[in-house]
Amino acid sequence: MSSRTRPMGIGGAASIALGVVIALFGAIFVLMGAYLAVLGGSWYYVICGLVLVTSGALMVTGKLLGAWLFLLAWLGTIIWTIYEVGFEWWGWLPRDFGPTILAILVVLCVPALRRRDTIRPISRGAV
Repeated sequence: MSSRTRPMGIGGAASIALGVVIALFGAIFVLMGAYLAVLGGSWYYVICGLVLVTSGALMVTGKLLGAWLFLLAWLGTIIWTIYEVGFEWWGWLPRDFGPTILAILVVLCVPALRRRDTIRPISRGAV
C-alpha cells in the first residue's frame, strides 16, 4: 500500500531540527538536574527537562502539542525565575535568555507544525 503526502518544506525540516535540539536540551536538564536535586538543589530542572524531552519528541513527529508544551515550559521558567531571583535583571538573563530565543523559534515553527499535524496520508486501496 503506498501513501502520498505533501512535501515537508523548509518549515517542516526546521521544526524537526528544533525538536531534536529541544529534546537534547531536555535530556541534559534531566540528567544534570537529577544530580543537582540529589545535592539538595531545585527539582525544577528535572521537571522542565521531562517536559522538554516530550515537547521535542512531539515536534519531531509533527505534533503542534509539542510547541504548546515548550511554551508552557518557557512560562514555567519565567515563573521559576521570579520565584528564585525576583525582578533583578541580572538574575533573569542567564535563566531566560536561551529559553526565550528557543520560544521565538518555536513560535516561528507553529505554522509548519500546524500543517504537518493536519495532513493525513492519501492512501490508495480498498476504502
